Amino acid sequence: MAIIGAGGRTPNTPTHPTAAGDDVVKDGTITTFAQDVMQASQQVPVLVDFWAPWCGPCKQLTPTLEKVVRAAQGQVKLVKINIDENAELAQQLRIQSVPTVYAFWQGQPVTGFAGAQPESQVKQLVDKLIETAGGGVGGGEEGPSALEQARALLEEGDFRTAAEVYSTLLQDEPEKPELIGGFARALLGLNRVEDARKVLDQAPANVSQHAEITGAQAAVDLAESAGKVRDPQIVEEDLRRDPDDHAARLELANGLFLRGQPENAIEQLLTIVKRDRSWNDDAARKRLLTFFEALGPTHPLTVQGRRKLSSLLFS
Repeated sequence: MAIIGAGGRTPNTPTHPTAAGDDVVKDGTITTFAQDVMQASQQVPVLVDFWAPWCGPCKQLTPTLEKVVRAAQGQVKLVKINIDENAELAQQLRIQSVPTVYAFWQGQPVTGFAGAQPESQVKQLVDKLIETAGGGVGGGEEGPSALEQARALLEEGDFRTAAEVYSTLLQDEPEKPELIGGFARALLGLNRVEDARKVLDQAPANVSQHAEITGAQAAVDLAESAGKVRDPQIVEEDLRRDPDDHAARLELANGLFLRGQPENAIEQLLTIVKRDRSWNDDAARKRLLTFFEALGPTHPLTVQGRRKLSSLLFS
């Protein structure tokens, strides 16, 4: 498994070109990620292959992924992300080595792996994804899964019920990262920060870098700093006196985020970036990335906020 940043690019290295007009296998970027992955995965599962031109194992895995995905005849798709050309996206998704593959279904990361895998393992993963999706396009009209119900409860703020559902599901699948991360978030919603940290600390090493778990870890980190944050209404008084008090605005963003107002919190940080993008060693941009991790890479506010941040940084 090649570590990101290890070694330089090799001249004339093949870059896994994608055939023109191929809708099942395509190259993606940070600007197309929402459409190619999040939106597309509402219909069929989407595998995301993070690779690099200098990565030897990538040259073995990517053709295998393409072969298996094409054999599925449209029931699953593949999006290939060159991390050298999309470093910001790789950073936001906590990609630490290549090749790394995430599988998305209905806008959520559902599984993944790192390192080259034999074709039999890749096919097993794809078959399971197709089964999860109800046989692909045109599948049955089954109700939402228990995991989907738990996620819905979490989004609705019913943390107690969500925690109960996640806890029950974990009894059958104790190493499933989506359940571990979701359970930790539900505990956070109940102000059980120490318990949430324990759940994440006990996650198996082979899933510890999964997006669901790293996102929950970011949320716990934020919650652990809550004691240092004043009430948002008090901080707003400081900002009314001095709208350029960036320290107060950063504190306000933290308070809003921890009190369940992530959209307003993100806007406060974007205001700092707009007024003084380099303030305090890029503190606002770094905190935005932490918020994005806490929300998860596929959350609508993450996608929207990432676009706004890129627009400000490159304008």
